[in-house]
Amino acid sequence: MPDHFRIPRPPSLPTLLSISDEVSSALAAGRAVVALESTIITHGMPYPQNLAMAREVEAVVREAGAVPATIALIDGCVVVGVSGDALERLAREGHNAAKASRRDMAALLVQRRLAGTTVATTMQIAALSGIAVFATGGIGGVHRGAESTFDISADLIELGSTPVAVVCAGAKSILDIAKTLEVIETYGVPVLGYGTDEFPAFFARSSGHRVDHRFDTVEAIAETFLVQRALGMRGGVLVANPIPEPDALDAGEIDGLIDAAVAEATAAGIFGKALTPYLLNRIFELTGGRSLQANIALVKNNAAVAGRLACALAAQLGPAR
Repeated sequence: MPDHFRIPRPPSLPTLLSISDEVSSALAAGRAVVALESTIITHGMPYPQNLAMAREVEAVVREAGAVPATIALIDGCVVVGVSGDALERLAREGHNAAKASRRDMAALLVQRRLAGTTVATTMQIAALSGIAVFATGGIGGVHRGAESTFDISADLIELGSTPVAVVCAGAKSILDIAKTLEVIETYGVPVLGYGTDEFPAFFARSSGHRVDHRFDTVEAIAETFLVQRALGMRGGVLVANPIPEPDALDAGEIDGLIDAAVAEATAAGIFGKALTPYLLNRIFELTGGRSLQANIALVKNNAAVAGRLACALAAQLGPAR
């Protein structure tokens, strides 16, 4: 990878950053690497489904020809390439682990806490490590009722400031997607539809909103990302990849269930970082577990696309010097 596409690592960071030998070797050789977040393991699914999902997603990335790099905070260290016993520990401790967004990183490292990384934090760490492609489920965004709560995810600010291509199934259905897209536009982040003209809504294939540009090949998306970098634009790109049709939930049904779950959360005084895990768990209960199966399917689909995108990007950049 040419030097001008690398992000310099602060001199003090090596004491905090631990990159696995496999990931480090792949990056040094200019091979494809895909960053993976860990809050989906710690806060997104129950054990043992979360552990099985994490292993399956890594296998999907490998099948696509890339190296997976699951990211988490473990015992005072930022770990890039969590595996083995550490991965199982993340899954077992689940909700007992912290949820690390940007504001929490330094404090959690000093406290030597176990923490899953959000989309924003994973993007930040990926960029620091030299990883350009990141696969997640759905991004955070503007919460319903944000005009009074001002509850807006740090994911959107990170997208506007960190040069990483994020492959997702759109924004989580529990959000105000129209407002989320408005904020994304404000930060100058292009929303690229992979094989779709419509922005997906996590469990559903369409939100009723259009993407900025449609591309039908990962090679075109990789080229767009590199052109954006060459133009000196500091932010990332959002790759909207709809959940596979057989796994999608009915948009009308899921919207009704989300409205009910949001009303329950409001009545219970649940907000902030606790809101998303609560809503996802409540929707799991209301759908009889179907939302979990959909979640797993869309994450694996995103991992496959991200793996191919990382390979296309590595091919266009050529071998590391």
